[in-house]
Amino acid sequence: RYSFYGKNTVSFLMVLPIALPGIVTAVALQNSFSRTIDLGLFDFRIGFGYHSLVIAHATFCIVVAYNNVVARLRRSSPNLLEASADLGAHGTQTFRYITFPLVRSALLAGGILAFALSFDEIVVTTFTAGAGYETLPQWIFTRIGRSSDVTLVNVMATFVMVVSIPLAWLAQRLSDGGLMWTKE
Repeated sequence: RYSFYGKNTVSFLMVLPIALPGIVTAVALQNSFSRTIDLGLFDFRIGFGYHSLVIAHATFCIVVAYNNVVARLRRSSPNLLEASADLGAHGTQTFRYITFPLVRSALLAGGILAFALSFDEIVVTTFTAGAGYETLPQWIFTRIGRSSDVTLVNVMATFVMVVSIPLAWLAQRLSDGGLMWTKE
């Protein structure tokens, strides 16, 4: 909402992980996690495992939530914030009572969509997961060609669809502003 030096660069860097092909993001993250960073007194290394999976998925999924929140803020009137300041509210009160309720549904919808995107990502997971870590999409992908596991794979895929459809519907309703969280 505010103008500052480098605003366009920050916006570009926020959207970049989703714009790049998954394999490029995966290789970049794998190289980052395999390096040791010298912090002076001690060395820092993430390695591969649960933490690398969370960081990798957050890297490209935060874009979805960011885009939802930015779109909601652009649709909102700046007069609300000015009125809040005119009435004597400080920044924390304005955020708590005006800004956060405006973006709450966008955050929730972005979170649901980010979960769906993260759940579907196999390439980044394959490159950043440590030994012994296998997500459900990876499990389905590795067993889809085995004739002995076809029934189980179909059951799991059906379960994923049954869970995903209401989440997609809820995300759509929240992004349209269809579900309101404030009392009239």
